[in-house]
Amino acid sequence: MARLEHRPPVTVVDLDPAREPLYFACLEDWPGAEIQAAGEHKARWYRRMREHGLIVKLALDEAGRAVGMIQCLPIEHSPALGRELYLVLCVWVLPRHPGGPSFQGRGMGSALLAEAEAEARARGAHGMAAWGLALPIWMKASWFRRHGYRKAERQGLAVLVWKPFTPEAEPPRWPPPTGRVPEPSPGKVVVTGCLSGWCPAQCLAFERARRAAEPHGDRVEVRLVDTADRDTLLSWGRSEALFVDGRLVNTGPPPSQARLERLLRRRVASRTAEAGPPGRPA
Repeated sequence: MARLEHRPPVTVVDLDPAREPLYFACLEDWPGAEIQAAGEHKARWYRRMREHGLIVKLALDEAGRAVGMIQCLPIEHSPALGRELYLVLCVWVLPRHPGGPSFQGRGMGSALLAEAEAEARARGAHGMAAWGLALPIWMKASWFRRHGYRKAERQGLAVLVWKPFTPEAEPPRWPPPTGRVPEPSPGKVVVTGCLSGWCPAQCLAFERARRAAEPHGDRVEVRLVDTADRDTLLSWGRSEALFVDGRLVNTGPPPSQARLERLLRRRVASRTAEAGPPGRPA
């Protein structure tokens, strides 16, 4: 007979002020200098969205340490379109503490989702939406489907799923693509970050790009697009993105500092070659 693994009950609590710094880093032990600026973006987003009904819950291990989290907010303030729904932005459970057992596969994610759904219902939501990836990696769409969610739309690898609570619930939608790209700046390399602030990994990518631009002075122009603003989000058709000279940079996972430095060196060298030697007639 197979031996059943004992699973301790999952403790889920609301985010409290003492745990906010940990939440801003997604419970991860990022290098301090790197996460500080990224966490500041998350903190600003959190203060804004807390006024719009943001729900944040944490799962605690037996020692009371936060090892899992879920965050969701009314869809009207999210990267998706819809009405009277809440949207799950992220469910995350740490693999393990150093030297300790894994926290994944112990029902923490399911417990977090159930608690978030219960609070969304209590707040009058007609349903819960979430996004997931079609690939079997982080934020799997298939995981949500096992919890009763159904597909609403797919955009590339990102699948929008939802679970209605009432007959009046309407399915969510992705914002329509706009094809918008950043405007060029004559003679300069342009780094543009579309950033809402909800994801520290995306904030980290932008901050690495900003630091990579610093040695080049005014030869590189860095722009930040605040997609936490709803009208701005809709005008770009995307929530998170990093562009260099109008071309998208893959930010999942965040590119390394060294990779971004190499990219900008190449682009600056190319711009310099296009301009020609100093004093050359136009």
